[in-house]
Amino acid sequence: MDASEFKDYIFGMLFLKRLSDAFEEEQEKVIAHYVKSGKSQADAERLAQDEDEYDKTFFVPERARWKNLKDLKHDIGAELNKATDAIESHNQSLEGVLVSIDFNIKNKLTDKKLQDLLSHFSKFRLRNEDFESPDLLGSAYEYLIKQFADSAGKKGGEFYTPSEVVYLLVSLLKPHAGMKIYDPTAGSGGMLIQTRNYLVKHGENPSNLSLYGQEMNLGTWAICKMNMFLHGVFNADIRKGDTLREPKHTESGRLMVFDRVIANPPFSLAKWGKEEADADAFGRFPFGTPPKDTGDLAFVQHMIASLNANGMMGVVVPHGVLFRGASEKEIRKGILENDLLEAVIGLPSSLFYGTGIPAALLVINKKKDVQRKDKVIFINGELDYEEGKNQNRLRDEDIEKILTTFDSYVDEKRYSKVVSLDEIRENDYNLNIRRYADTSPPPEIFDVRGILHGGVPVREVEDEYIQETLQGMDVSCVFNRRDSEYYEWKSEIESKEQIRDYLKTDDQKVIAQFERWWDKYRVSLHELDARVKESEKQMWSYLKELGYE
Repeated sequence: MDASEFKDYIFGMLFLKRLSDAFEEEQEKVIAHYVKSGKSQADAERLAQDEDEYDKTFFVPERARWKNLKDLKHDIGAELNKATDAIESHNQSLEGVLVSIDFNIKNKLTDKKLQDLLSHFSKFRLRNEDFESPDLLGSAYEYLIKQFADSAGKKGGEFYTPSEVVYLLVSLLKPHAGMKIYDPTAGSGGMLIQTRNYLVKHGENPSNLSLYGQEMNLGTWAICKMNMFLHGVFNADIRKGDTLREPKHTESGRLMVFDRVIANPPFSLAKWGKEEADADAFGRFPFGTPPKDTGDLAFVQHMIASLNANGMMGVVVPHGVLFRGASEKEIRKGILENDLLEAVIGLPSSLFYGTGIPAALLVINKKKDVQRKDKVIFINGELDYEEGKNQNRLRDEDIEKILTTFDSYVDEKRYSKVVSLDEIRENDYNLNIRRYADTSPPPEIFDVRGILHGGVPVREVEDEYIQETLQGMDVSCVFNRRDSEYYEWKSEIESKEQIRDYLKTDDQKVIAQFERWWDKYRVSLHELDARVKESEKQMWSYLKELGYE
């Protein structure tokens, strides 16, 4: 059993333990309340069996309580299934969450394995009073999701988006208390949870946020529901089903609309439902439908249709969305001509599970600021990341750089450019990021005279791109000015290895630049030619001594 499958049983067992411990904690409070009011212990315990007493936690029936599960020895899987069914029968909001996990698969989950799991979770008490912060268990659950995503490899991308990308996307959208947030491809719920975390960080009440989501994979939907409950979110509206073929969040035959929509849909989904979309009852595809084997822009248009008049959305897309032709170009044209697109942000490669290709973020805003009308900012963050063994990650400074640039909406050389809609029209609605914000360095200068005669050209040292590395440093620590056009190396620097000692910096880019100049210009071709001739003379001298003429 691989990690992508085994995770369901770990999460299910953890959730069972948490439900039971939280119920037990509340049950003790109910009993104490009745005893204090004059009831006998026996009467108080009897009254505490009434499920109406529990409005702050889920009611756990007797057969599903941990004390009755932890010491099971035989037919454990069947008993656990009965326990989860009993819990759901008493808690409508949990319907389908636990019974989606079948513990009674003998060829994969033996009684011994289930005993080991029960024994392991019995070591830890999971009451509210045991946690140093209310969100501790929810954070631990998300950590577990990440660990399983790491182990599952490509399959991990089906239920988990790296937290740094989620944080970036949420921060771009800036949700506020009172808003309705929607994720049409909710996965394990990380994006929705991060919107709550954003409110906490900015001093707003996360409880005053309405969360909605839809997820097609039943197991992932169950993980998402558990994620919400373990974070103390009991009113999140997470539906099961195919968002493109059958959107569940509707009112009176129309799509519900939201303040913020956020998603990481599956890349280039094949067989996404083009036939149904061509006759869509909700009018979600006013700019046309994409090809049957690339559903990216179907998700984007569904998200646009789910925004209210002041709404804003962020979505992760593969780069092909930005430049593919035919029907996809027409969809881009429609989005641009309606002045919905606010930003296109390029991300580094290998950030996501299951694919090494770089992705992009699209920020769409139905109420752009006046100064951003008929403009799109392109931000190219492809070079800013921390390299990992199997997967790269965005650092805090990389995220902050993107957010600052988006907020300021200004050009930054080889990083960002604010582009007019007219220019995008001229480029036939092509949104290829490098077309507008190219991170590539200019061609390297090779000074022929410097190569022939030696000497580092002043024009190369003062080149704008080189100065981005040197940042105005005084080069006299290694160079003497030979004339108006060339520097020469200080005579005391006799090897490339000595350069570091004279530069007095640990900046590897600066050191590499000076070492490059050493390789290019330290020894001229004329000097090399002279050395070759001198070597030839010495060789002939040796040959003569040996008797060769």
